[in-house]
Amino acid sequence: MNLRDVELPERESYRGTSVREALGGERIGCTVYELEDGKELWPYHFHWNNDEWLLVVDGAPTLRTPAGERVLRAGNLVGFPEGESGAHALRGPGRVAIFSTLEQGSVTYPDSGKVGAGPPWDRLYFRRADAVDYWDGET
Repeated sequence: MNLRDVELPERESYRGTSVREALGGERIGCTVYELEDGKELWPYHFHWNNDEWLLVVDGAPTLRTPAGERVLRAGNLVGFPEGESGAHALRGPGRVAIFSTLEQGSVTYPDSGKVGAGPPWDRLYFRRADAVDYWDGET
């Protein structure tokens, strides 16, 4: 499969499609996205229980990590381990492929103080400031 040739349908706020099944993946996902100049796919975040890799297929997107921002170019491959050291956000322009281990876990958004829990198709988001005590509501 040539990731430059993958057709990317319009979604709500981005162009992209999963190619996991076409590649025969079962435990590793891969989604190809195309970002317009200045657009972001997601807020700055990191995962628990999930690793991701980003491969730049085309263009020069800007990557934000705990080390700061840097412009990437076609062929760059960047890994995002679970936890704070793997925090990232990406701003276009460019076409990228995101590979993920597909493990269910939580996601944390440091800039807004939010946490997402549950599977991606039914994830719920909470502000960390609304946290309760571990025993709150228990009998």
